[in-house]
Amino acid sequence: MTIRVLVADDQMMVREGFSVLLNAMPDIEVVGEAVNGREAVEQVRELAPDVVLMDIRMPELNGIEATREIIAADGAAKVLVLTTFDLDEYVYQALRAGASGFLLKDASARQLADGVRVVASGEALLAPSVTRRLITEFSRLSGPSALPATAQAAYGDLTERETEVLVLIAQGLSNAEIAGRLVVAESTIKTHVSRILVKLGLRDRTQAAVFAYEARLVTPG
Repeated sequence: MTIRVLVADDQMMVREGFSVLLNAMPDIEVVGEAVNGREAVEQVRELAPDVVLMDIRMPELNGIEATREIIAADGAAKVLVLTTFDLDEYVYQALRAGASGFLLKDASARQLADGVRVVASGEALLAPSVTRRLITEFSRLSGPSALPATAQAAYGDLTERETEVLVLIAQGLSNAEIAGRLVVAESTIKTHVSRILVKLGLRDRTQAAVFAYEARLVTPG
């Protein structure tokens, strides 16, 4: 199945460069480009992409607010944030707003394509070690949670094993790594992850990791 991508960046060279690289992949198609956050929100509504490559610093509506509006619309689009620096407070804010991960703008063509595929699948955090480091750094600075209020209320519904899996997700472990740590089948972990997301009303593993930090299940440091 072809992954439909929208590229949102106010720099024409970035938009065109990413479009050329992604369109060269047999399983990815760039269906549109947006020059600012407002246009990105409108094009998501019109084009229904699977993944949005979202720059953070854009005119009219920045990437954080655009991400928040896209997620609030409850569509299927996943947001992959583009940034110049991996330790960027704005990236953390975007993750809290609902972005599924982030990618450095100097990523290779392979990293870009793989990042799009990972986010589209919803199976794993993008660049877990770096994302974990970013979440750890800025969870100290976090204000009121941007996660659904129902998540806090539903936390008590998690089983002991589901809570254990949630903590390991926040530590950046993949399903296979969690399965190895807990000595169970990977399919069992996938079931646990799905149940965690449903119970907490979260979209993906990235939101689950942010929730674990904000709920103090994992201590920054």
